[in-house]
This record gives sequence, structure tokens and C-alpha cells, in this order.
Amino acid sequence: MARGRLRIYLGAAPGVGKTYAMLAEGRRRSERGTDVVVGLVETHGRPRTAALLDGMEVLPRATLTHRGAEFTELDVPAVLRRAPDVVLVDELAHTNAPGSRHGKRWRDVADILDAGIDVISTVNVQHLESVNDVVEKITGVPQRETVPDEVVRGAGQVELVDMAPEALRRRMAHGNVYPPERVDAALSNYFRVGNLTALRELALLWLAGKVDEQLDRYRADHGIGGTWEARERIVVALTGGPEGETLLRRATRIAARSRGADLLAVHVTRGDALRGTGGGTQARDLARQREIVEGLGGTFHQVVGDDIPRALLDFARGVNATQLVLGVSRRGRLAQLLRPGIGVTTTALSGTIDVHMVTHDQARGRIGGPGRDRGLSAGRRVAGFAVAAGGLPLLTFGLTQARPTLSLPSDILFYLAAVVGVALIGGMWPALFTAVAGFLLLNWYFTPPLHRFAVAGQENLIALAVFVLVAVGVSAVVDGAARRSREAARLGGEAGLLSTLAGNVLRGERALDTLLERMRETFGLTSVTLLERAGSESGAPADWRIVAAVGGRPCTAPSEGDGEIPAGDGLTLAIRGRPLRAGDRRVLEAFAVQAAGALRQQRLEAEAERARPLEAADRMRTALLNAVSHDLRTPLASAKAAVDSLATTSVAWTPDERAELLDTARQSLDRLDRLVANLLDMSRLQAGVLGIAAQPLALDEIMPRALDDAGAAGGEVTVRLDPALPEVTADPALLERVLVNLIANALRHSPPGTPVLVTAGAIQDRLELRIADRGPGVRPGDRQRIFLPFQRLGDGDNHSGVGLGLALARGLTEAMGGELVPEDTPGGGLTMIVALPVHGREAMAP
Repeated sequence: MARGRLRIYLGAAPGVGKTYAMLAEGRRRSERGTDVVVGLVETHGRPRTAALLDGMEVLPRATLTHRGAEFTELDVPAVLRRAPDVVLVDELAHTNAPGSRHGKRWRDVADILDAGIDVISTVNVQHLESVNDVVEKITGVPQRETVPDEVVRGAGQVELVDMAPEALRRRMAHGNVYPPERVDAALSNYFRVGNLTALRELALLWLAGKVDEQLDRYRADHGIGGTWEARERIVVALTGGPEGETLLRRATRIAARSRGADLLAVHVTRGDALRGTGGGTQARDLARQREIVEGLGGTFHQVVGDDIPRALLDFARGVNATQLVLGVSRRGRLAQLLRPGIGVTTTALSGTIDVHMVTHDQARGRIGGPGRDRGLSAGRRVAGFAVAAGGLPLLTFGLTQARPTLSLPSDILFYLAAVVGVALIGGMWPALFTAVAGFLLLNWYFTPPLHRFAVAGQENLIALAVFVLVAVGVSAVVDGAARRSREAARLGGEAGLLSTLAGNVLRGERALDTLLERMRETFGLTSVTLLERAGSESGAPADWRIVAAVGGRPCTAPSEGDGEIPAGDGLTLAIRGRPLRAGDRRVLEAFAVQAAGALRQQRLEAEAERARPLEAADRMRTALLNAVSHDLRTPLASAKAAVDSLATTSVAWTPDERAELLDTARQSLDRLDRLVANLLDMSRLQAGVLGIAAQPLALDEIMPRALDDAGAAGGEVTVRLDPALPEVTADPALLERVLVNLIANALRHSPPGTPVLVTAGAIQDRLELRIADRGPGVRPGDRQRIFLPFQRLGDGDNHSGVGLGLALARGLTEAMGGELVPEDTPGGGLTMIVALPVHGREAMAP
């Protein structure tokens, strides 16, 4: 059965019309004869959205009861039984109520897709996992419900539902998004123009990345190698020379003029004709230039290729680049005459890619120098033959004109110099050709008898033989040195590549994926897959499991690829794209070893992550024992001393003294009772067995009880609550405990005579209760420490309890599906914000 197709309407912000667009699409398909049902849609009381449901088949929701409260969720079994062509499911990132089939709605959608049913859904950009933290920094509102990016990227279609910030604010002001009592708070908080503009840009950028992926996939599937100028991409070629910074600055200016252009820097490592020596200076320059690129928001890439122009253009076409920035040649004029430079060749082969040749201070036209090409390529050999063919006749003519003044040994030395020169230019074979031709020319023109291939004197024969031997020896030495230089350059390039790779892995957050992506990119591969051999019985065929994969379609077995590289421990790298060369295989084996190491590191980190809760529990037990040894004994000792005094018959206590002792015993026992209750609740939270009876609750009902529990100090609290505030979903007893702890903490740190202020307001689907004091406040770096158990940050004595108040308050709040966060009180002090879900608008977290 073919898997169903997923279509998602991505909203830049709440209220832009995602659900309306989804329902409109469902009605269009239904009118065309498609079997469409509504699995779950949240209209949020918007009449125009609700009107689109008229005439559509709406499946009943599943009802779940959790701790006394009822919740409705998507009924996945009912959808599967009904088996429509298309089902509409709203709010993909929604967290299901406890007891549901899955904890997240996107997993329910995955089950429906697996059954071959198409799904149309919605999600807001702030719920995407990759931008969740960015949204919180922009808006100041944490998003508890998220969906993995790969779920949304895996959709067949993602359509952006967008609206200008001013238009969305007008829509809210007209009451088309939220009820009137919530509009003012929303417009002044989350829905500010700056917030909406930033969310809109995030949505556009995220969708642009999705479109890029689709375009790359289409081009790869259809074998399109040409450049499509759908988006400006600037590639700057770096040689590792000092001119790299000049090229980067120029490329950055070009990218800046093309708003939204991507900047990519690439360095080509090759075996023969490698620019530079590959030494420490070049490596340092490349490392510095890489930092510059990443600081400018670009990316650094390294590829391997024997033909630099073609490697550059292959990379540029692979990333769909539109412009290529090169530095003018550092070679001397003579070298440029003998062989066209990289810039000239690249420009000739660039096709639709624009090539910018940038001048720099290092382009001085020197002969030799650090930019000289020391590898003996085919062009160099042709140049050697050309110099020999043209130079020998000229040399012979010149020596015949100077015959009266030069002897045969002098002539031989001139020809030997010609052999050495040709050897330096073209290597072994052009030099041998020059030696043989020189021997014949010396014999014909300068050795008696002249103009005959004969030698009259024995010393002349010896001189000619020595000339040939020296010429052959020099040619062999020069050619061997060139080969060693080429091999050293190749090894230096490979070492540089592995060094860059190691640095990239160390800097990357996901070392294994980064490693495989660099391997694919460097060697121009279509896909790279790390396979692990699963356990199989003897004689049975090997069963392979994909551990990690990058690029196009992954290999499910080593035999499916164009090559395989063992990585040890049952691991194998399978590649697609091109067959492996012997020189590449050596480097790829190093990649494979590092990939195996990265996988082991990744698994060790996962093991360490699983061990952290055990370590935290052990620290909790240790801290608990330390706290019990003192803080529980103190009130117990006070109560015992008071009772013992009352039981003494040798002292006649007055009524006032007896009442004081009884009050001391009662206060000590009350304190002991609170400490034990806090410890028990904290242990239940740690074990996940805290009982919660959630129900609709009004703050003005619970606040008086919390103030009563605060005792006489409760009179130092100023409460300002709007009677029109919506109800929250919470446990009354637990919420009361939270408020008592927070109010007690605020009173303890407030100056005498300065009341604690309690206010509340509704923002979106949350109600925020603020408890503000005017105390010394808490430094930003300590704001998370105050929520750790057994911390008494800033207390000057050990008589304030075991330090569980704030830790317990946060734990109870989160257990009820809320959040507790601190912030500065304007004018000084600390404000604790208790954010709870508004009843009927969000399911409580388990």
C-alpha cells in the first residue's frame, strides 16, 4: 500500500488563516468528488471558519478522562475505519491528553499516512523545533508544543499562509481572532509589530530552505546540471594564499548587493599542480579565511580534484551557484604565456555562471615565486617539447656563428645547459629528446669531420658520450624530483583535507552527520550511507541497518553503491556517485575510521544522557539526607523542649508562660508538618506519581485560601485581580500550595512595610499570575539555581526551611501543565510568573 501524502499549511503567526485555508481546500476537493472528512478542526469560536464546516462530514472525537478532567482528541481508529481519501487534521504540533494513542498529534498523523490516507494539516512557524528557541527570544513566550522539522519537511506540499503584521493586528482588533477581553493583552505582548515581522521572516526563510531542497531534488532526479538562477549564490574560490581575504571582502560586497544571496567559500585540494606548498602558512591562511567566512554568515567547503577549473565549476553547478569569484593569477608572465591560467580556463568553461576576476596585491607577474606550478602536467611536457624544438635550432645557429672563438667542450656545455632548461620545464621525456637531438647536432655541426655522422678523435667521442650520460642523468633527477613533489603535494592536500575535516567535526553539534556530509561534498558523491551489520545466523545473508545517511537515496546494503569502505566493528560506508580511485580510497578510509569514532561518541553521549537522571537522583538523596540531619531536627527539638517544660512538675508555670510554651510547640510542629509535606510532594514529583485532580478554577476562589495559609503576614499582600479573568485548568490544592510558597518567599525577601503585589492577565491561551516583591532581586546567572532543591540562595541563616519552596512550586506548576519563570520587578525586586493553561484551550500535560 502506498503511503498517504501530507500537505501542510504553515502559518507565520496565530490568526493568519491556516485553518480557514485548510477547510477551503477540503471543500474544493470534496466538490471535485474526493472523499474528504474532518478528523479534527479547532475553530476557536471564529464564525467564518466555523461556517466552512457546514455540509462537511465531521468525525466524532475521542473522549479521554484524566484525573477527573475530560479531554477530546483525534480519534485515529475511527479515521482508519472510515478510510477516506483525505482527512483534515488541525494543529499538527498539539500535545495529546494522557492516555491517547500517542503523546503528539503528528505521530497520529503518521499512522494515518501509513494507512494510505492523505492528510491536510496546519502548523505555526513557532512550533517548529529548529526555531523554537529563536521564537522564545523574540517574543518572550516559550512554546511548549513543538514538531520536528523533518516531519514538516517530509510533507509533499508546504504552503505558507502569510499576512502583513498591520493587517493581522487590524484583524485582531476587529475581534476576528480572539475574544474582546483578550485583544488588548495580545496586541501589547505577543502580537507586537516587531514580533510579527520577525515571525514572518522566520517562516519565509524556513520555507525558502524547503523550496531549495525540493529544487535540488528535482534537478538531481532529472539530471539537470546547468545553473537555474532561482536564487543568487556566490562561490568564492580560495587557494590558501594571502589574497583570500581580498576575495572574501569582494564576494561579500557582491552578496550584499544581491539581498538574500548565499556566500560559499571553496578550496580545491589536488594532487598535481597544487597551488602553494601546502605548508603551515597556507594552512594558517585557510583557517583564518574559514573563520572570516563563517563570521560573515557563509559556509566553507573543501573538495578534491585534479583539474581545478572543472572541480570549481562542478561544485558551483552542484550548489546551483550563479556567480564565481576568482583571484587573478599569481604566476609570472612567461608561465601565463606557456599555459592559460585557472581563471582563463574557468571563464571559458563557466557557461551561465558569471565569473568575477578580482585583482590583488599578490598579482605582480613574477616568474617563479610561491605561486609557481611545480607539478609536471601534460601541458608542461608539451611546453618542454616546444622549447626543445624551437630552442635547439636557435642555439645551433648561434654556436656556428661563434665557431672561431668556441671549442667543442664549450659547445657541449651550451647544449647541456639547454638539456637542463628543458628538463626543468618539461621533465624526463622532453629532456631525453633534447639530449638525443643535441648529440646529433653536435656530431653534425661541431665534431670533425663536419657535416657527417662520424667522430674522428677519441676524446671527442668520450666528450659526446659523457654529454649524453649527464643529460640523461639530469633529466631523470629533475623528473624524479617533480614526481616526489607531486606526491608530496597530494599527501599535503590530503592532510589538509583531514585537518579541516577534524576541525569541522570538533565544531559541529552532530559530528557524524557533519562528517558524512563533508565526505559527500568533498568527493562529489550523490549519497553516503553508514551501514551497520545486524546480527544474523551463520550462513544467512548479511542484514544491514542504516545508521546515518546524507545526500540522495541511501544504500540499504554495500552492494547497492558504487563503492564500499570498511569502517570496522561491523560498520561499512557505502557511496553513490562515481567509482573510487586508488588515491581517493586512502582518504576515504580515514573518513570511515572517523565516522566509526563519531558514531561511538554519539552512542556514548546517549548513554551519558540516560545516566544523568540517575546521577541527579543520587544528588537529590544526598542533599535530602544533609537537609534532614539539620532542618527537620530543629523544629522537632523546639517542640520537644516546650513539651518537656510543660511536663515538668518542679516549676509552677503561669498561664501566660504555659500559653507561650504551647504556642512554641504548635509553631514548631506546624513547621515540621510543612517540611514533611514538602518533602513528600517533592519525592512524588521525582517519582512521577503525584496525584493531580485538574478542574476549571477561578483565581479569585483560590487566592483567599492562599492568603489565609500565609497567616498574619498575608495582610502584607496586595491583590489586584480582574473579575473577568478566564478560568484555568489546575488542581486547587496544588495551586494553593504553589501560591503559598511563592507568597511566603516574596514576603521573606521584601523590606518591612513594603507589600507584595499579586496581579494577573490572559495572554493567548495562557493566564499569567505575577507575584512581585521589592527585595534585592536575583542575578540573571542565579535564576535557575533558585529552583534547585535544598538551595537557600541569599538566606542569611539556616532557619528558613530545607530550600524546597521554589523547587516544589515549579514542579507542581509544571505537573499542572503550566510554567514558573522569574523576571526582574521594574524598580527592583523579583517577580515570579505562574503561567497556567486557560480552561478549554489547551490539554494539560501529563
